[in-house]
Order: sequence, then C-alpha cells, then structure tokens
Amino acid sequence: MFEIRVICDPADADRIATALTTAFATGAVRRRRSRDGERTRLYLTADHHPDPADWPTPEQAYAKAPSIVSEIGWTARTIATAECFTELDRDFYLRKAALLDRIALTNEPEDLFSDATETAHAAAVSLMDTDQPGLICDPRAYVRQQYALMATDNR
Repeated sequence: MFEIRVICDPADADRIATALTTAFATGAVRRRRSRDGERTRLYLTADHHPDPADWPTPEQAYAKAPSIVSEIGWTARTIATAECFTELDRDFYLRKAALLDRIALTNEPEDLFSDATETAHAAAVSLMDTDQPGLICDPRAYVRQQYALMATDNR
C-alpha cells in the first residue's frame, strides 16, 4: 500500500482522480487547496489491483454453500430470533453478504447496476469495514474469500 499526492489545476482534478482510481485499487480521494490557493491537492491511499488468481471465483467460494432459498430462511430465522442487531455475530454478516452476492450473480453480467448488485456491494463494504477498516480491494471478492475460508474452517 502507498500514498499518492498530486498537485494539479482544479480543472484537471476529476480527470486525474478518475485515472488514479482506474489504475489502482484506492481509498477515498481527499481534496485540499494548495498553499497558494490556485491549485488542488489530491491525496489517496492506493495499492496495486490484486491478481485475480488471488481470489476465489464465485463457483469456488460457494461450492459447498447451502441453496440460496435455504440461506434466505436461515437469515430470516436468525434476525427473527435476535433481540437486537448488536447480538448478531460476524458469521451472520458474512453469510448475509455471501447470500446477497449469490443473488446478484444471478443477474450478472446482464445487469451490473441492478438493485441486487448494489445491495450486495453495500453488504460487502460493510463487512470489509467491520473486519479491516481502510482495506482496499474488491468488496465482493473479499466476501467470497472470507466465505471460502469459513467453509474450509467449518469442514
């Protein structure tokens, strides 16, 4: 992981930020005025995009997963029996994120901007932020990796 700082003309800031977030896996871009007030400073934490071979495919991650219908039932029962959401452990949130990922995968690649895809992404980001705040990677790939690890641990 590394930090990038760019000082540029304000008119170029959006184009530069887009290029950097495309070239690297990045955190949020922070913008500040330069000391002279005429330019913009961009700061971001970045890392190289992970090698796709480092992440399990959905088929690998969910090979031994219960059916989607079964997981929906488990999720609903778990929520119904919890007195409050603070009782729910990490495994619940991981299984929920994996369930939402699997549902979203049924729509992809035809509809990359469906509600299911957006919901799966949000659940994955939430899990990542809970596990390792500031981690930079594809959130849904992270869920698949963590689910595969959980499945391996629970043999």
